[in-house]
Amino acid sequence: MLDANRSGTATASARAAATELTVPTAVSVPPVRRTGFAARCTRAALSPYARLSLLLALLGAAAGCVLAFEPQRLLTHGWPPQLGGAAAALMFAAAYGLCTVAFVPRPLLNLAAGALFGSQWGLGTALAGTVLGAGVAFGLGRVLGQDALRPLLRGRWLKAADGQLSRHGFRSMLAARLFPGVPFWAANYCAAVSRMGWLPFLLATALGSIPNTAAYAVAGARASAPTSPAFLIAMAAIAVPALVGSVVAWRKRHHLRAR
Repeated sequence: MLDANRSGTATASARAAATELTVPTAVSVPPVRRTGFAARCTRAALSPYARLSLLLALLGAAAGCVLAFEPQRLLTHGWPPQLGGAAAALMFAAAYGLCTVAFVPRPLLNLAAGALFGSQWGLGTALAGTVLGAGVAFGLGRVLGQDALRPLLRGRWLKAADGQLSRHGFRSMLAARLFPGVPFWAANYCAAVSRMGWLPFLLATALGSIPNTAAYAVAGARASAPTSPAFLIAMAAIAVPALVGSVVAWRKRHHLRAR
């Protein structure tokens, strides 16, 4: 019996040894990193600073197009006569959005909307263009500029502004839209660099832009009668928020310095 057990044990040991010899052990192979010329070019093109350079190039080209085509001529020459109705309003809203991305001042575009389409249609087209332009600028800044610019937020004021936009995005952007003083394009790109979400940004832009846009649209629609009550009320609605915004910004500077 002992001899049989020993014989069986020896046979099992021989089989296990043979199995170990015939079955290769699994070896973890590190992933192969592409080091070719195409791979290096791809990584360089997708780097944060390359995307930031693309953003600056796009904005420069857009500003150049605005200087070349002079969209402010709409105030003097009017809208093309072959366009009218809803198609003209939609086209103007799209042009409005693209012009805001190219740093055209919104007050000028709002006046043009009121002068071309009247108070109600002018307000609608201007608000649509405002949201469209803000969304395009926010998307460009978020995709092409955020990764490169966020590491540069080292100053006390920059950190305070970034923290305010990131933690309280909706109310911060609503205040920026309600009270004039912050350039439209600057608010768009600052929000894009922060951690603010898309929905709070767009919703605050739409709601906060209504009063100021309505005032400019009415002023543009009644510009031919500068002594009319509607025009005077519109001008007051433009001036009072600007004054209030200046006072609030003057008082808030102490809070920003203390952080």
